[in-house]
Amino acid sequence: MPTLNDFYTEQGQAIWLDFISRDILQSGVLQGLVDQGLRGVTSNPTIFDQAISKSDDYDADIARMSRDDVTPFAVYDTLSQADIQAATDVLRPVFDASGGSDGFVSIEVDPDLAYESARTVAEAKRLWAAIDRPNLMIKVPATPEGVQAIRQLIASGINVNATLMFSLQHYDDVAFAYIEGLEQWVAGGGDASTVNSVASFFVSRIDGVVDKELAARGNGDLQGKIAIANAKLAYARFEEVFSGARWDRLAAVGARVQRPLWASTSTKNPAYPDTLYVDSLLGPHTVNTLPMPTLEAAVEQSVLTRTIDENVEGERVRIDSLASFGIDFNQVTEDLQSAGVASFAKSYHNLLETIAARMKSVRPVA
Repeated sequence: MPTLNDFYTEQGQAIWLDFISRDILQSGVLQGLVDQGLRGVTSNPTIFDQAISKSDDYDADIARMSRDDVTPFAVYDTLSQADIQAATDVLRPVFDASGGSDGFVSIEVDPDLAYESARTVAEAKRLWAAIDRPNLMIKVPATPEGVQAIRQLIASGINVNATLMFSLQHYDDVAFAYIEGLEQWVAGGGDASTVNSVASFFVSRIDGVVDKELAARGNGDLQGKIAIANAKLAYARFEEVFSGARWDRLAAVGARVQRPLWASTSTKNPAYPDTLYVDSLLGPHTVNTLPMPTLEAAVEQSVLTRTIDENVEGERVRIDSLASFGIDFNQVTEDLQSAGVASFAKSYHNLLETIAARMKSVRPVA
């Protein structure tokens, strides 16, 4: 049975937790996971909605803030920043021991800004300054406007988790935004070694859509295989982009590669193994961010064998073969990104509605 640390020491993959709540912070659960080898935490509006709506851990703070004339957003902003600061402090020893290459905690910019570059940059800079931790990452979606923001944020020395990536084009856009941003940062006198980024490539949602299309066409052979094939091709592209003369110039002044991060790695189809999107994507310079049930399953079941670059050409054939079934894979990935933006925005607004209702229910009687 592997430990969380074994994933890193044996395969070079950092395991992050795709969840945050006040309970796991105050109970010591997060610290216990870090002691076992957890190397980071990710969050998003859906996660904060779950954390706040399904517990009363935040009620005292909500009641206190409800005495003042504050908005639900202001309450969320205060609560989320406090949780992220607490989590970054728990992960800080990992950050220090790794020389600043790991131990990160991510917070997402307002998803309503996904198609607005300038406002995304302004909001990311606000969060960066307010949370004020070197092991913070700001999550920015890989929309065309988001990619522009990512470039500007990296050029400003801000760590970025580029999220909602589904296609190789998304990957290329983000990877080169990182490189271009680093080049600007270094040209302006910045220290390349202080800037970090991950490229969050979503996995299981691909199979969730493509499997249905394949089933409708009577094909069972490719079901459960396209998401993994897509991720492996992204890793192959990672190895190409972060090599050669252009990257070597940055590496020579301390730049770190932008690691691929496998997101959406819990299996949605109960017919698939719990660790399908863990065991099939093991390899160096990668991150896998797992919800708690998948993390627990990985520790119990995973066999730590390098798989990330197995049969890459065969995976390319699988992706290319989708066209013969009338499946436009590029359109699938664009639709998934749009749906992801909409889903996070919906969760964000649900969260604000939850907080507004909670403010009314816990507000002290005058």
